[in-house]
Amino acid sequence: MITANTGTPANSPRPRCCWTVRWRRKRQPPEPTDRDRNAGRGRRFAVPVALLLLSSAGCGLFGPDVEEITELPRPLTAGEIEVIRASNRFAFDLLAQANRADENLFLSPLSASMALGMTMNGADGETWDQMRDVLGFGNLAEEEINSSYKSLVELLVGLDPTVETAIGNSVWTRSGFPVYPDFLNAVREDFDAEAVELDFRSPSALKRINEWVRDATRGRIEDIVDVIPANAVMYLLNAIYFKGSWTLPFDPSHTRTEPFHLDDGSTQNVPLMALDGTLSYQSNSRFQAVDLPYGGRAFAMTVLLPRQGVSVDTLAATLDAGEWEDIADGFSDARMQLFLPRFRMSYERTLNGDLAALGMVDAFDPARADLTRLSPVEPLYISEVKQKSWVDVNEEGTEAAAVTSVVVVTSQPPEFRADRPFLFFIRERLSGTILFAGKFASPPAE
Repeated sequence: MITANTGTPANSPRPRCCWTVRWRRKRQPPEPTDRDRNAGRGRRFAVPVALLLLSSAGCGLFGPDVEEITELPRPLTAGEIEVIRASNRFAFDLLAQANRADENLFLSPLSASMALGMTMNGADGETWDQMRDVLGFGNLAEEEINSSYKSLVELLVGLDPTVETAIGNSVWTRSGFPVYPDFLNAVREDFDAEAVELDFRSPSALKRINEWVRDATRGRIEDIVDVIPANAVMYLLNAIYFKGSWTLPFDPSHTRTEPFHLDDGSTQNVPLMALDGTLSYQSNSRFQAVDLPYGGRAFAMTVLLPRQGVSVDTLAATLDAGEWEDIADGFSDARMQLFLPRFRMSYERTLNGDLAALGMVDAFDPARADLTRLSPVEPLYISEVKQKSWVDVNEEGTEAAAVTSVVVVTSQPPEFRADRPFLFFIRERLSGTILFAGKFASPPAE
Protein backbone atom coordinates (compact mmCIF):
# COMPACT_ATOMS: atom_id res chain seq x y z
CA MET A 1 0.00 0.00 0.00
CA ILE A 2 1.01 3.61 -0.53
CA THR A 3 0.19 6.18 2.12
CA ALA A 4 0.06 9.55 0.40
CA ASN A 5 -0.74 13.21 0.77
CA THR A 6 -1.22 14.47 -2.78
CA GLY A 7 -1.21 18.13 -1.84
CA THR A 8 -4.10 20.58 -1.89
CA PRO A 9 -4.40 24.30 -2.55
CA ALA A 10 -2.50 26.54 -0.18
CA ASN A 11 -5.68 27.98 1.35
CA SER A 12 -7.02 24.55 2.36
CA PRO A 13 -7.68 24.06 6.08
CA ARG A 14 -4.69 22.72 7.91
CA PRO A 15 -4.98 19.71 10.23
CA ARG A 16 -6.24 20.34 13.75
CA CYS A 17 -3.21 20.89 15.97
CA CYS A 18 -2.66 20.28 19.64
CA TRP A 19 1.07 20.52 20.28
CA THR A 20 3.73 23.04 19.41
CA VAL A 21 6.92 21.98 17.69
CA ARG A 22 10.11 22.76 19.60
CA TRP A 23 11.37 25.70 17.64
CA ARG A 24 14.94 26.73 17.05
CA ARG A 25 16.47 29.30 19.36
CA LYS A 26 15.19 32.79 18.76
CA ARG A 27 18.17 35.06 18.69
CA GLN A 28 19.28 37.95 16.58
CA PRO A 29 22.21 36.79 14.50
CA PRO A 30 25.12 38.92 13.50
CA GLU A 31 24.77 40.31 10.02
CA PRO A 32 26.48 38.03 7.48
CA THR A 33 29.94 39.20 6.60
CA ASP A 34 30.88 40.12 3.03
CA ARG A 35 32.59 36.75 2.85
CA ASP A 36 29.36 35.03 3.85
CA ARG A 37 27.24 37.02 1.40
CA ASN A 38 29.54 36.35 -1.49
CA ALA A 39 30.43 32.74 -0.73
CA GLY A 40 28.89 31.66 -4.02
CA ARG A 41 30.66 34.26 -6.15
CA GLY A 42 34.28 33.73 -5.40
CA ARG A 43 36.94 31.43 -6.69
CA ARG A 44 35.30 28.31 -5.30
CA PHE A 45 31.57 27.55 -5.08
CA ALA A 46 31.03 23.95 -4.05
CA VAL A 47 27.54 23.06 -2.90
CA PRO A 48 27.76 19.62 -1.25
CA VAL A 49 25.18 17.71 -3.25
CA ALA A 50 25.61 14.79 -0.85
CA LEU A 51 24.37 16.95 2.02
CA LEU A 52 21.07 18.18 0.63
CA LEU A 53 18.80 16.86 3.37
CA LEU A 54 15.06 17.20 3.98
CA SER A 55 14.40 18.37 7.51
CA SER A 56 11.30 19.36 9.43
CA ALA A 57 11.87 22.76 11.01
CA GLY A 58 11.34 26.34 9.93
CA CYS A 59 10.49 29.85 11.03
CA GLY A 60 10.58 33.41 9.76
CA LEU A 61 9.32 35.00 6.58
CA PHE A 62 7.04 32.95 4.35
CA GLY A 63 4.88 33.46 1.28
CA PRO A 64 1.61 35.41 1.68
CA ASP A 65 -0.55 32.65 0.15
CA VAL A 66 0.75 29.81 2.34
CA GLU A 67 -0.37 29.28 5.91
CA GLU A 68 2.63 28.61 8.13
CA ILE A 69 2.56 25.30 10.00
CA THR A 70 3.68 25.89 13.57
CA GLU A 71 2.31 22.78 15.29
CA LEU A 72 2.15 19.06 14.89
CA PRO A 73 -1.38 17.65 14.87
CA ARG A 74 -0.53 15.65 17.99
CA PRO A 75 2.38 15.03 20.36
CA LEU A 76 5.12 12.67 19.25
CA THR A 77 5.13 9.44 21.23
CA ALA A 78 8.28 8.34 23.03
CA GLY A 79 8.66 5.57 20.48
CA GLU A 80 8.36 7.98 17.54
CA ILE A 81 11.00 10.23 19.06
CA GLU A 82 13.35 7.26 19.36
CA VAL A 83 12.61 6.10 15.80
CA ILE A 84 13.33 9.61 14.46
CA ARG A 85 16.60 9.76 16.40
CA ALA A 86 17.48 6.26 15.23
CA SER A 87 16.71 7.15 11.62
CA ASN A 88 18.88 10.26 11.84
CA ARG A 89 21.78 8.33 13.40
CA PHE A 90 21.47 5.76 10.64
CA ALA A 91 21.39 8.57 8.06
CA PHE A 92 24.80 9.91 9.05
CA ASP A 93 26.31 6.46 9.54
CA LEU A 94 25.14 5.51 6.03
CA LEU A 95 26.30 8.83 4.57
CA ALA A 96 29.81 8.32 5.96
CA GLN A 97 29.97 4.78 4.58
CA ALA A 98 28.56 5.58 1.15
CA ASN A 99 30.49 8.79 0.58
CA ARG A 100 33.19 8.59 -2.09
CA ALA A 101 35.40 11.44 -3.27
CA ASP A 102 34.33 13.33 -6.40
CA GLU A 103 31.04 11.46 -6.67
CA ASN A 104 27.48 12.72 -6.31
CA LEU A 105 25.37 10.96 -3.71
CA PHE A 106 21.64 10.94 -3.01
CA LEU A 107 20.15 8.46 -0.55
CA SER A 108 16.98 8.01 1.45
CA PRO A 109 18.05 6.62 4.83
CA LEU A 110 14.38 6.52 5.85
CA SER A 111 13.50 4.30 2.89
CA ALA A 112 16.35 1.91 3.68
CA SER A 113 15.39 1.91 7.35
CA MET A 114 11.76 1.04 6.61
CA ALA A 115 12.59 -1.74 4.16
CA LEU A 116 15.01 -3.27 6.66
CA GLY A 117 12.54 -2.59 9.48
CA MET A 118 10.00 -4.81 7.72
CA THR A 119 12.64 -7.49 7.22
CA MET A 120 13.52 -7.43 10.92
CA ASN A 121 10.14 -8.96 11.65
CA GLY A 122 11.40 -12.18 10.09
CA ALA A 123 14.81 -12.10 11.79
CA ASP A 124 15.83 -13.59 15.10
CA GLY A 125 18.82 -13.99 17.39
CA GLU A 126 22.08 -12.25 16.52
CA THR A 127 20.78 -11.32 13.07
CA TRP A 128 17.92 -9.34 14.62
CA ASP A 129 20.24 -7.71 17.17
CA GLN A 130 22.67 -6.60 14.48
CA MET A 131 19.90 -5.14 12.34
CA ARG A 132 18.45 -3.23 15.29
CA ASP A 133 21.87 -1.87 16.25
CA VAL A 134 22.75 -0.75 12.71
CA LEU A 135 19.38 0.96 12.31
CA GLY A 136 20.09 2.82 15.55
CA PHE A 137 17.14 1.55 17.60
CA GLY A 138 19.09 0.95 20.80
CA ASN A 139 17.03 -1.14 23.21
CA LEU A 140 13.63 -0.56 21.62
CA ALA A 141 11.43 -3.64 21.43
CA GLU A 142 10.08 -4.78 18.08
CA GLU A 143 6.52 -3.78 18.96
CA GLU A 144 7.66 -0.22 19.72
CA ILE A 145 9.65 0.00 16.50
CA ASN A 146 6.78 -1.27 14.35
CA SER A 147 4.09 0.90 15.88
CA SER A 148 6.29 3.99 15.72
CA TYR A 149 7.05 3.45 12.04
CA LYS A 150 3.32 3.23 11.36
CA SER A 151 2.31 6.36 13.25
CA LEU A 152 5.28 8.36 11.99
CA VAL A 153 4.34 7.65 8.37
CA GLU A 154 0.78 8.78 9.03
CA LEU A 155 2.13 11.97 10.58
CA LEU A 156 4.60 12.79 7.79
CA VAL A 157 2.25 12.30 4.84
CA GLY A 158 -0.52 14.44 6.32
CA LEU A 159 1.53 17.23 7.85
CA ASP A 160 1.56 19.85 5.07
CA PRO A 161 -1.42 19.92 2.66
CA THR A 162 0.60 21.97 0.15
CA VAL A 163 3.36 19.35 -0.15
CA GLU A 164 2.87 16.02 -1.91
CA THR A 165 4.30 13.11 0.04
CA ALA A 166 3.81 9.37 -0.33
CA ILE A 167 5.35 6.42 1.51
CA GLY A 168 4.55 2.87 0.41
CA ASN A 169 5.60 -0.67 1.30
CA SER A 170 5.10 -3.98 -0.46
CA VAL A 171 6.17 -7.60 -0.01
CA TRP A 172 6.35 -9.95 -3.00
CA THR A 173 6.61 -13.69 -2.31
CA ARG A 174 7.27 -16.60 -4.64
CA SER A 175 4.13 -18.65 -5.19
CA GLY A 176 3.97 -21.63 -2.86
CA PHE A 177 6.70 -20.35 -0.55
CA PRO A 178 5.48 -20.74 3.05
CA VAL A 179 5.48 -17.56 5.14
CA TYR A 180 4.57 -17.39 8.82
CA PRO A 181 1.26 -15.58 9.46
CA ASP A 182 2.83 -13.46 12.23
CA PHE A 183 5.31 -12.00 9.76
CA LEU A 184 2.62 -11.21 7.20
CA ASN A 185 0.41 -9.65 9.87
CA ALA A 186 3.25 -7.42 11.05
CA VAL A 187 4.11 -6.04 7.62
CA ARG A 188 0.47 -5.57 6.69
CA GLU A 189 -0.70 -3.96 9.92
CA ASP A 190 2.34 -1.94 11.03
CA PHE A 191 3.81 -1.06 7.61
CA ASP A 192 0.56 -1.02 5.62
CA ALA A 193 2.37 -3.25 3.14
CA GLU A 194 0.74 -4.87 0.14
CA ALA A 195 1.62 -8.58 0.37
CA VAL A 196 1.36 -10.49 -2.90
CA GLU A 197 2.26 -13.99 -4.09
CA LEU A 198 3.73 -14.18 -7.59
CA ASP A 199 5.02 -16.88 -9.89
CA PHE A 200 8.60 -15.65 -10.02
CA ARG A 201 9.25 -17.84 -13.07
CA SER A 202 6.72 -15.89 -15.13
CA PRO A 203 7.93 -12.84 -17.09
CA SER A 204 4.92 -10.96 -15.75
CA ALA A 205 6.31 -11.13 -12.19
CA LEU A 206 9.19 -8.79 -12.96
CA LYS A 207 6.85 -6.44 -14.79
CA ARG A 208 4.35 -6.31 -11.94
CA ILE A 209 6.95 -5.54 -9.25
CA ASN A 210 8.46 -2.75 -11.33
CA GLU A 211 5.01 -1.35 -12.16
CA TRP A 212 4.47 -0.95 -8.42
CA VAL A 213 7.77 0.95 -8.22
CA ARG A 214 6.78 3.28 -11.07
CA ASP A 215 3.37 3.96 -9.53
CA ALA A 216 4.82 4.58 -6.07
CA THR A 217 7.38 7.08 -7.39
CA ARG A 218 5.11 8.84 -9.91
CA GLY A 219 7.21 7.36 -12.72
CA ARG A 220 10.47 8.91 -11.52
CA ILE A 221 12.04 5.49 -10.87
CA GLU A 222 11.34 2.95 -13.57
CA ASP A 223 12.40 -0.28 -11.89
CA ILE A 224 14.27 -1.84 -8.99
CA VAL A 225 14.47 -5.49 -10.09
CA ASP A 226 16.52 -6.39 -13.18
CA VAL A 227 16.18 -10.18 -13.00
CA ILE A 228 14.61 -12.56 -10.48
CA PRO A 229 17.18 -15.21 -9.45
CA ALA A 230 16.08 -18.83 -9.28
CA ASN A 231 16.60 -18.92 -5.49
CA ALA A 232 14.76 -15.65 -4.73
CA VAL A 233 11.76 -16.16 -2.44
CA MET A 234 10.84 -12.64 -1.32
CA TYR A 235 11.24 -8.95 -2.21
CA LEU A 236 10.54 -6.34 0.46
CA LEU A 237 10.17 -2.85 -1.03
CA ASN A 238 9.80 0.65 0.35
CA ALA A 239 9.15 3.72 -1.79
CA ILE A 240 9.18 7.39 -0.79
CA TYR A 241 8.01 10.26 -2.99
CA PHE A 242 8.23 13.98 -2.23
CA LYS A 243 7.24 17.07 -4.18
CA GLY A 244 7.28 20.52 -2.63
CA SER A 245 7.31 24.10 -3.92
CA TRP A 246 9.64 26.57 -2.27
CA THR A 247 7.99 28.93 0.20
CA LEU A 248 10.20 31.58 -1.42
CA PRO A 249 10.66 30.49 -5.05
CA PHE A 250 13.62 31.50 -7.19
CA ASP A 251 12.95 33.80 -10.13
CA PRO A 252 13.98 31.89 -13.30
CA SER A 253 15.01 35.17 -14.96
CA HIS A 254 17.77 35.52 -12.35
CA THR A 255 19.31 32.11 -13.11
CA ARG A 256 22.70 32.45 -14.82
CA THR A 257 25.29 30.00 -16.12
CA GLU A 258 28.22 30.20 -13.73
CA PRO A 259 31.31 28.08 -12.94
CA PHE A 260 30.96 25.39 -10.27
CA HIS A 261 34.33 24.89 -8.56
CA LEU A 262 35.20 21.27 -7.74
CA ASP A 263 37.43 20.27 -4.85
CA ASP A 264 40.15 19.17 -7.29
CA GLY A 265 40.44 22.70 -8.64
CA SER A 266 38.60 22.16 -11.92
CA THR A 267 35.37 23.93 -12.87
CA GLN A 268 32.15 23.04 -14.64
CA ASN A 269 29.43 25.41 -15.77
CA VAL A 270 26.05 25.05 -14.05
CA PRO A 271 22.76 27.00 -14.07
CA LEU A 272 23.05 28.96 -10.82
CA MET A 273 19.76 30.11 -9.29
CA ALA A 274 19.73 33.35 -7.27
CA LEU A 275 17.55 34.58 -4.41
CA ASP A 276 17.79 37.78 -2.38
CA GLY A 277 15.75 37.71 0.80
CA THR A 278 15.42 36.81 4.45
CA LEU A 279 16.36 33.18 5.07
CA SER A 280 17.23 30.92 7.99
CA TYR A 281 21.02 30.98 8.20
CA GLN A 282 23.99 30.05 10.36
CA SER A 283 27.74 29.71 9.96
CA ASN A 284 30.86 28.51 11.77
CA SER A 285 34.49 27.84 10.92
CA ARG A 286 33.63 24.65 8.98
CA PHE A 287 30.53 25.55 6.98
CA GLN A 288 27.70 27.88 6.18
CA ALA A 289 24.15 26.54 6.40
CA VAL A 290 20.85 27.73 4.98
CA ASP A 291 17.36 26.31 5.46
CA LEU A 292 15.07 26.51 2.42
CA PRO A 293 11.45 25.77 3.37
CA TYR A 294 8.69 24.25 1.26
CA GLY A 295 5.02 25.17 1.38
CA GLY A 296 3.94 25.87 4.94
CA ARG A 297 7.50 25.30 6.26
CA ALA A 298 6.97 21.89 7.83
CA PHE A 299 9.56 20.52 5.36
CA ALA A 300 12.79 22.19 4.30
CA MET A 301 16.01 21.54 2.42
CA THR A 302 19.07 22.21 4.55
CA VAL A 303 22.20 22.99 2.54
CA LEU A 304 25.65 22.86 4.14
CA LEU A 305 28.40 24.67 2.21
CA PRO A 306 31.94 23.87 3.40
CA ARG A 307 34.23 26.78 4.10
CA GLN A 308 37.24 27.45 1.93
CA GLY A 309 39.84 24.80 2.75
CA VAL A 310 37.28 22.27 4.01
CA SER A 311 36.35 19.58 1.50
CA VAL A 312 32.81 18.29 1.20
CA ASP A 313 34.11 14.76 1.87
CA THR A 314 35.73 15.86 5.14
CA LEU A 315 32.49 17.51 6.20
CA ALA A 316 30.46 14.41 5.29
CA ALA A 317 32.83 12.18 7.28
CA THR A 318 32.68 14.30 10.44
CA LEU A 319 28.96 15.05 10.72
CA ASP A 320 26.88 13.01 13.13
CA ALA A 321 23.34 13.01 14.49
CA GLY A 322 24.33 14.97 17.59
CA GLU A 323 25.79 17.83 15.57
CA TRP A 324 22.79 17.68 13.26
CA GLU A 325 20.48 18.43 16.19
CA ASP A 326 22.59 21.48 17.00
CA ILE A 327 22.45 22.58 13.38
CA ALA A 328 18.67 22.14 13.20
CA ASP A 329 18.28 24.27 16.35
CA GLY A 330 20.85 26.90 15.37
CA PHE A 331 19.19 28.83 12.53
CA SER A 332 18.23 32.49 12.72
CA ASP A 333 16.71 34.83 10.18
CA ALA A 334 19.20 36.83 8.11
CA ARG A 335 18.95 38.95 5.00
CA MET A 336 21.24 37.37 2.43
CA GLN A 337 21.92 36.53 -1.19
CA LEU A 338 21.66 32.85 -2.03
CA PHE A 339 23.11 31.10 -5.07
CA LEU A 340 22.22 27.44 -5.62
CA PRO A 341 22.67 25.20 -8.68
CA ARG A 342 19.65 23.94 -10.53
CA PHE A 343 20.22 20.23 -11.01
CA ARG A 344 18.65 16.85 -11.61
CA MET A 345 20.31 13.55 -10.82
CA SER A 346 19.62 9.86 -10.33
CA TYR A 347 21.59 7.53 -8.10
CA GLU A 348 21.81 3.80 -7.49
CA ARG A 349 23.69 1.89 -4.83
CA THR A 350 23.86 -1.64 -3.46
CA LEU A 351 24.04 -1.17 0.31
CA ASN A 352 25.33 -4.63 1.34
CA GLY A 353 28.89 -3.46 1.96
CA ASP A 354 27.82 -0.30 3.78
CA LEU A 355 25.47 -2.19 6.09
CA ALA A 356 28.04 -4.91 6.77
CA ALA A 357 30.64 -2.28 7.63
CA LEU A 358 28.20 -0.80 10.14
CA GLY A 359 27.74 -4.20 11.81
CA MET A 360 24.89 -5.92 9.94
CA VAL A 361 26.96 -8.95 8.94
CA ASP A 362 25.06 -12.13 9.65
CA ALA A 363 22.01 -11.32 7.52
CA PHE A 364 24.14 -11.56 4.35
CA ASP A 365 25.86 -14.82 5.33
CA PRO A 366 24.04 -18.02 4.26
CA ALA A 367 25.71 -19.92 7.12
CA ARG A 368 24.84 -17.42 9.88
CA ALA A 369 21.69 -15.58 8.82
CA ASP A 370 18.72 -16.19 11.12
CA LEU A 371 15.45 -15.43 9.33
CA THR A 372 13.59 -18.21 11.09
CA ARG A 373 10.62 -16.01 12.02
CA LEU A 374 9.91 -15.38 8.33
CA SER A 375 9.41 -18.92 7.08
CA PRO A 376 9.91 -22.55 8.14
CA VAL A 377 12.17 -22.93 5.09
CA GLU A 378 15.86 -22.90 5.99
CA PRO A 379 18.35 -21.53 5.40
CA LEU A 380 17.34 -18.05 4.24
CA TYR A 381 19.51 -14.96 3.94
CA ILE A 382 19.53 -11.49 2.39
CA SER A 383 21.31 -11.47 -0.96
CA GLU A 384 20.94 -7.76 -1.73
CA VAL A 385 19.82 -4.43 -0.32
CA LYS A 386 19.61 -1.97 -3.19
CA GLN A 387 18.38 1.60 -3.42
CA LYS A 388 17.57 3.78 -6.42
CA SER A 389 16.86 7.49 -6.00
CA TRP A 390 16.08 10.55 -8.09
CA VAL A 391 15.95 14.30 -7.33
CA ASP A 392 15.15 17.46 -9.28
CA VAL A 393 15.96 20.85 -7.73
CA ASN A 394 14.78 23.87 -9.69
CA GLU A 395 13.42 27.40 -9.32
CA GLU A 396 9.96 26.19 -8.30
CA GLY A 397 10.93 23.59 -5.70
CA THR A 398 12.07 19.99 -5.34
CA GLU A 399 10.82 16.61 -6.48
CA ALA A 400 12.48 13.49 -5.08
CA ALA A 401 11.88 9.74 -5.01
CA ALA A 402 13.61 6.64 -3.67
CA VAL A 403 13.01 2.89 -3.66
CA THR A 404 14.77 0.34 -1.47
CA SER A 405 14.66 -3.39 -2.20
CA VAL A 406 15.60 -6.18 0.21
CA VAL A 407 15.96 -9.55 -1.53
CA VAL A 408 15.58 -12.74 0.53
CA VAL A 409 16.87 -15.97 -1.04
CA THR A 410 17.30 -19.62 -0.14
CA SER A 411 20.68 -21.30 -0.11
CA GLN A 412 21.07 -23.63 -3.06
CA PRO A 413 23.48 -26.53 -3.56
CA PRO A 414 26.59 -25.29 -5.38
CA GLU A 415 26.31 -25.70 -9.15
CA PHE A 416 29.09 -27.43 -11.07
CA ARG A 417 28.51 -26.76 -14.75
CA ALA A 418 31.38 -28.11 -16.87
CA ASP A 419 30.50 -26.14 -19.98
CA ARG A 420 33.99 -24.70 -20.50
CA PRO A 421 37.53 -26.21 -20.61
CA PHE A 422 38.53 -28.23 -17.52
CA LEU A 423 41.15 -30.58 -16.09
CA PHE A 424 40.37 -34.12 -14.97
CA PHE A 425 42.26 -36.84 -13.11
CA ILE A 426 41.74 -40.53 -12.50
CA ARG A 427 43.23 -41.53 -9.18
CA GLU A 428 43.25 -44.20 -6.52
CA ARG A 429 41.96 -42.46 -3.43
CA LEU A 430 43.41 -44.56 -0.62
CA SER A 431 47.03 -44.45 -1.77
CA GLY A 432 46.73 -41.12 -3.56
CA THR A 433 48.11 -42.49 -6.83
CA ILE A 434 47.18 -40.57 -10.00
CA LEU A 435 46.64 -42.97 -12.85
CA PHE A 436 45.64 -40.51 -15.56
CA ALA A 437 45.63 -36.72 -16.01
CA GLY A 438 43.79 -34.88 -18.74
CA LYS A 439 42.50 -31.57 -20.08
CA PHE A 440 39.23 -31.23 -21.93
CA ALA A 441 39.65 -28.07 -24.02
CA SER A 442 37.29 -28.66 -26.95
CA PRO A 443 34.77 -31.37 -27.80
CA PRO A 444 36.36 -33.96 -30.14
CA ALA A 445 34.56 -34.91 -33.30
CA GLU A 446 32.06 -37.69 -32.73
